[in-house]
Amino acid sequence: MTTKYEKVKEQIRRVISSGQYQPGDQLPTESTLMDKYGVSRYTIRRAMGELENEHYIYRIQGGGMFVEDWQAQRQQQPVNQKVVGVITTHLADYIFPSIISGIDRSLSQQGYSILLGNTHNDHPQERISLQRMLDSNVDGLIIEPTQSARPNPNRDLYDQIAKSHIPALFINAHYDNSSLPFIDVDDRQTEHDLVSRLFDKGHQRILGIFKIDDMQGVDRLQGYMDAYMEHPSMMLMSDVIMYQSSDDIAHIFAKIAQYLKASDRPTAIACYNDQLAIQVMDVVRSIGLKIPEDVSVVGFDDYQLSAYVLPGLTTVAHPKNQMGMDAGNMILKLIKGEDVKPIIYHPKIIERSSVKDLTK
Repeated sequence: MTTKYEKVKEQIRRVISSGQYQPGDQLPTESTLMDKYGVSRYTIRRAMGELENEHYIYRIQGGGMFVEDWQAQRQQQPVNQKVVGVITTHLADYIFPSIISGIDRSLSQQGYSILLGNTHNDHPQERISLQRMLDSNVDGLIIEPTQSARPNPNRDLYDQIAKSHIPALFINAHYDNSSLPFIDVDDRQTEHDLVSRLFDKGHQRILGIFKIDDMQGVDRLQGYMDAYMEHPSMMLMSDVIMYQSSDDIAHIFAKIAQYLKASDRPTAIACYNDQLAIQVMDVVRSIGLKIPEDVSVVGFDDYQLSAYVLPGLTTVAHPKNQMGMDAGNMILKLIKGEDVKPIIYHPKIIERSSVKDLTK
């Protein structure tokens, strides 16, 4: 959890880095800052002490606090430390350990180490991670954007990365208005193909459940809709539940249960990812239905547990290890000043036992 002084520090640093105060400008007094942020003198002093250590401000005894020429100070810091910053929405679970392992394998062969940042899919945490990387003067950045389908409040830091000519790239999603290269999965076409595979097996009433605050979820939702638009006669049988990261998962499961208890319940459920699909399978069982006899379930990403749940989950093979290695190789090229092109994967569908063929 972010402490009070860290929050104050980040807010003051944002004001400085945005250019509201120029090098040499005097900052408000401690008392003024206490009133502005509603915190104690100790909190202000600790926040300002860290900003001083990071060369954002300097003090004149009896004269107050002033803005340091922080950009010049950063340029004077040692470069080529052979450290690449890696920022992801999660670190220790789901597909991310495999991605990070691939990055590390690629970079370590060239003598580079990685500095990890975890945003927990939260914009304030993303800001802290980005700022930490900038303060550490890393040689390059590999970033998974946080809530990539929503407006980005950290755009100023991304602009700072571009202006500082720090080699950087996006993985898993990217911003259309950014010039940074990226490595993505073709989520839209792949979800289209997955839903079309359900159509081929006789499923017409398919419930789609998609998280829509990241571009992966938005693209997968669009792929689901694309598949139905190719079958106009079945469009009235489509149903979608959309949710955001901050939503109460219990409410989502309750809504799914309502669909499953209806007389015209879906014969299949297409989930945003495998992690959700495995939880949805528990919801299906909790109301006395069987998989796949009563309801088929598909996921996305080929999470490690997907092959071991019963029944095995039909899903899409996210190229997590390959993505990590490709990201490592791409950032090394960028560090060397070489040109790179975006990489877009077209993953395969993995069929297991969670889908019933209604045509037989």
